[in-house]
Order: sequence, then structure tokens, then C-alpha cells
Amino acid sequence: MYGATAGIGASLGLVIGGALAHWISWRAGFFVNVPIGAAMIALAPRFIPESGRARGRFDAFGALSATLGVGALVFGIINTVDAGWSSPVTVTAVSAGVVLLVVFVLIERRAAQPIMPLRLFASRRRTGAYVARFLYLGAMIGFFFFTTQFLQEVLGFDPLQAGLGFLPMTAVNFAVAMGIPRLMGKLPGSIPLAAGILITLAGMFWLSRVGVDSAYLTGVALPMVLIGAGQGLAFALLTSFGIIGAPAFDAGAASGLVNTFHQVGTCLGLGIAVVAAATVPTTSSAVAHLAAQVGAALTTGSIVLLLALAVTAALILPADLAARRAGARREVAPAPQLETAR
Repeated sequence: MYGATAGIGASLGLVIGGALAHWISWRAGFFVNVPIGAAMIALAPRFIPESGRARGRFDAFGALSATLGVGALVFGIINTVDAGWSSPVTVTAVSAGVVLLVVFVLIERRAAQPIMPLRLFASRRRTGAYVARFLYLGAMIGFFFFTTQFLQEVLGFDPLQAGLGFLPMTAVNFAVAMGIPRLMGKLPGSIPLAAGILITLAGMFWLSRVGVDSAYLTGVALPMVLIGAGQGLAFALLTSFGIIGAPAFDAGAASGLVNTFHQVGTCLGLGIAVVAAATVPTTSSAVAHLAAQVGAALTTGSIVLLLALAVTAALILPADLAARRAGARREVAPAPQLETAR
């Protein structure tokens, strides 16, 4: 259900945002979050049970160093579009980002109550899920951003039509995600996860071949079907592997790491996709140039998805299969016999 609602929310957001931009203004797309947020605030006390209170200290230095580090890194990557990698501003920002993130890790090692307990990385399945999610979402954000531009600027869709153009992905995403519980009873979760990333990769690479002569059906809609199926398989499983085996007192931190790698992945992923698009030489046709930029960005996304698949195969898959075999051995082991007193 989590994977289905997340995927549908992203796609429906494009449809609703496109409708608002078409009929009112692009600014209305930002305002739509206000009534939704207000409704969530009002309904949360009724449907979400209150958690118990616990004494603690906020890891202010950890939060500050992580925020500044990621911000500097993203700024440095995006700055390469205008200034290049050798620019003093780029070098300074990227270097500062790396140093601040190293400082963040050192702070977390010593903090009494860290916002990112490093012990959560002791599990190969959790670590793999964090890294794979970072890469997967980094690729997907570029897909949404650049495919929208292709639909409008190359195929000539208006904002509403562009939003509706994502519906093939939404429908397949929902159908596949709803079938995940049945798969989990028959297969180790790492197998459909790897399959989902592979299917997403196939769809992304297919979509990266688009050009000025591409038709919506064969150039966009059919690749979207693959991407939707892959996301339906992968998204919820990346979440479940991100919290699997975490002790109760670390459950909140594990969930927080899932969302942190999600958000940081989208920030850095979009920055990298924009840089890749900016490397495309300018041509006499603006439409052809944009189509080539979309292809370059989605090709980069395909490479990032390949890395996500490699992480899944190297960390999550073997650890998950080993855990499943160990569980099967425990189930078939004979119960210990009590000796009778003599």
C-alpha cells in the first residue's frame, strides 16, 4: 500500500499540477499543498496514536553539519552548469560539502543521541536499501523533470495533457504495488526488488532514446509502463529493507534514514541530471537541442539505476537469501527434547 500510494501521489500530483497550471497559473501548483497540509494537521490527532514521551537531547551539531554539507554539495554540482568543475566557487562548495559530511559522521560517532545512529549500517540489507534508494530516487527525479519538458516542448502537450501523459505509469504502478504482498509470501523480497530496479532501468533506457520524431505511444507511453511496473515492485521493498531488523528503540531513526536518503537522492540526482543535460552542444533547432538534453539526462539516469541494481545485487540480495535460508533451517529444526528424571 505504501508503494502504491507514494507512486500514485507523485503521478497524480503531475496531473493536478498540470490542470492548475493550465486553467489558473503555475503558482497554483504550490498553493495546492496548503489545504492538503491543513487537512492532515486536523486529521492526524484522530487517526495517529500519540507516541510515548521520552527524555532526550537534540543532536543540533549533527543536524547542522548534515544540512550544510548536503546543501553545499548540491550547490556545487549545480554551479558546474554555468561555471564548470574548475570554478573556484564549484571547488570550494563541493570541498566544503565533503568536509562537512565527514564532520557529520564524526559527530554521529560520538553523540550520545545521534540523529543518524551508525549502528543501523551494521545490517547489509539496511545499508544496501539506503544506498539503493538514494540512487533509485536520484534517477527517478530526473525522469519526472525531463520527461515533463519533453512532453510539452517537443511533443507540444499543454500542462494538463503533460500531466495526463503520466497516467500509463500510474495505473501500472498501482496494479503492481498492490500485488507485492502476494509475492512476498512466495519469494524473498530481494528478488522482486532487483527485478523492479531492472525493469525500471529498461524503461528508462528505452525512454532515453527519444528524439524530435518520437511518437508519444512508442517513445514515451510504453517505456512509462515499464517504469511504472518497476517502481511498483521496487519502491515499497526499498522502504521495508530500510527498516528491517531495526530494534524498537531505533525504529524512528531507521525510518528517518529512509526518508533522508530519499530526499538527498532527489536533490543530488536532479543536480547531476541537469549537469548531464547541460553538456549537450547547442544546435540550430531549439526543439532538437532539448530532445538531445532529455536523452542525455535519462541516459545518466539509466547509469544511476545500473548502480542501484549493482548495490542491490551486492548487498541486499545475498544477505536476504542468507537470512531466508537461516529462517528455513530454524523452522525445520526438531524441537529440543527434555530429559526425564531418572
